[in-house]
Amino acid sequence: MDKIDRRIVKSKQAIQSTFLQMLVKEGFDEITVRSITEQANMGRKTFYLHYVDKYDLLDKIVDDHIVQLRQICDQKKDMGIIEGSIIWFSYFEQHKLFFASLFKSKSASSFRGKLLSFTTDEIDKKLHKDSRPLIDKNVFLKFLGTATMGVLEAYVLDEIDSDIEGLAAQVVQLYEKLMI
Repeated sequence: MDKIDRRIVKSKQAIQSTFLQMLVKEGFDEITVRSITEQANMGRKTFYLHYVDKYDLLDKIVDDHIVQLRQICDQKKDMGIIEGSIIWFSYFEQHKLFFASLFKSKSASSFRGKLLSFTTDEIDKKLHKDSRPLIDKNVFLKFLGTATMGVLEAYVLDEIDSDIEGLAAQVVQLYEKLMI
């Protein structure tokens, strides 16, 4: 088993922590590698040992969130659809500042693509084979995934005034109506 170098872990944590603080405070578009390293009190060379650029850093953080969301989806398989949806939206509530910062960004489009892909994959797992036989499955998945992302974005940006339980129930109700 390979031993983990604590210096590497410490450097990555400092970079990610500084980046996340700056993301919430300044927004992704305003962040530079120089500003990250200056605020983290480390050399740019250290940053480049771990990441190609700020987009690579963001991709790695988003990938970590996708892994956590996948674990949540696996855990909620045995729950009712509303309970599972509440857990899903609760995750976004817990990380609201992070996701809101990304939804506001004009140049963090890879985040949206990854989250949409993950969302449509999860919806696809829940579709019955005979669901909407007259509609192309890819069109239907894109429609549901994009709709879910729109509701999620509006929620984290505080454009929807609803608690998690109410929001989850409404989204489930819409899914059920569409999948009849």
